[in-house]
Amino acid sequence: MNKQYDVVIVGTGVAGLYGALQFDDNTNILVISKRNAPLSNSSLAQGGIAAVLDRSNDDPRLHKEDTLIAGKYKNNPMAIDVLVTEGPADVLKLRELGVEFDTDENGKMLSTLEAGHSRHRIVHHKDFTGKAITDILIATAKKKKNIDFVEEALVFSVDKADNGFYLGILKDGRVSQVGCSYCILATGGIGRVYKYTTNSAIATGDGIALAKKMGATIKHLSRIQFHPTAFAAEHNRERFLISEAVRGEGAVLLNCNGQRFAFDYDVRGELAPRDVVSNAIMLESAKTSSEDFYLDITDKQPSFLRNRFPMIYERCLDEGIDITRDRIPVFPCQHYLMGGIDVDLMARTSIDRLYAAGECSHTGVHGANRLASNSLLEALVFSRRAATDIMCRMQRGEQGTLGNAPQLTSPQGVPLHKGIRTEIRSILQSCYFVIPKPELFPDSLKRLQEIDKDLKATNYELTSDYIEAKSLAAVALTILEEVTAKQNAGEEI
Repeated sequence: MNKQYDVVIVGTGVAGLYGALQFDDNTNILVISKRNAPLSNSSLAQGGIAAVLDRSNDDPRLHKEDTLIAGKYKNNPMAIDVLVTEGPADVLKLRELGVEFDTDENGKMLSTLEAGHSRHRIVHHKDFTGKAITDILIATAKKKKNIDFVEEALVFSVDKADNGFYLGILKDGRVSQVGCSYCILATGGIGRVYKYTTNSAIATGDGIALAKKMGATIKHLSRIQFHPTAFAAEHNRERFLISEAVRGEGAVLLNCNGQRFAFDYDVRGELAPRDVVSNAIMLESAKTSSEDFYLDITDKQPSFLRNRFPMIYERCLDEGIDITRDRIPVFPCQHYLMGGIDVDLMARTSIDRLYAAGECSHTGVHGANRLASNSLLEALVFSRRAATDIMCRMQRGEQGTLGNAPQLTSPQGVPLHKGIRTEIRSILQSCYFVIPKPELFPDSLKRLQEIDKDLKATNYELTSDYIEAKSLAAVALTILEEVTAKQNAGEEI
């Protein structure tokens, strides 16, 4: 695999795939997938994409205001302007590529309402919009002669070269290198740093850890969104999501006594932003001394539910719950990262020629809390902008030889002892869940520092377990360092 490309894209979610498709056919691109290409957080997205496609009853300015409200006005307004004004064209581009969004009998795209939105503006493909999009993007990208794919390959290092980068890749137990003039990190989120998450198994923060090691600016990594309605199955670390759209279609949230309670905490009730509803559940849990909570949408017609939410219907059936007649057990769960590798409006990081897009990046769009269904839109808009910027630079002749490659890392070493990743998850789950526990920060931070130091200092065998453990430790440590600094400065955590 020791080859040089114009662009290497790490990640096969919406950001990585859509970004790859924005380059002209003369650009040599390598797309690297950590596992098989369809496995990503993007493919798990249920609700849809928020975009103002019909201005008869909506406006990008309203979309911006909803985003600001959800983000507690800690967003970057310029990034939101880019998102809400340019995003609709990207959504329509997906439709041109073959994504079959749900439509009415006249072919008009249907839109639904989700928490935090003041208008029906979320377009969708039933309740598996992310999969519908990623399937099309993968198929389209694999037909392009200028795009190479390598799957089941884990990037473990990114080294700056004279005019680009060298990436170290572990595949089938062997290491290799690939060079590139430009690199886009689209590696997704950090969900696996928590005991329970809606994220896929690959969400271990690898891109963020790699960027941090290179010296890139990492910003607001402690801004973590906990989704209020993940299916509460104790035996599953990866919990599937009960989409925001279920509440948008009228589901009510009940406590252990079968009582609605969301309006006791916010006038928007079940349709308040995610952080508000998650906090309400945790406070109600303390009040009732119970973690038993439910979504109830049994007043809707069974045929409507089976057609509108086929995946949720089937997944719940697998767990013994028929959503047409049973309440759905739910509880908050780690879901999304608002911070990450800091980028500008063209998705440029603080390191020349290094870009980041999607959940691993921090554009400033989301502020302190992400508005539902803005994530896929952000991935589309800013991956396209990254590609546009790179092509402009290439047209100006900003390429060149990379210089000498670093020496290949040996995969040999001592076996990683078991339990490291489990311990990291337990630490974050205990001290920095929906409602933080500052009294646990000092001991938690000390232990994470010990783990991080050991992983860096010991000559462990280069395996996927070791690489992911290093990523998780780096991410968890950065989160707790950030919240500890806030606490010491008297800031809100």
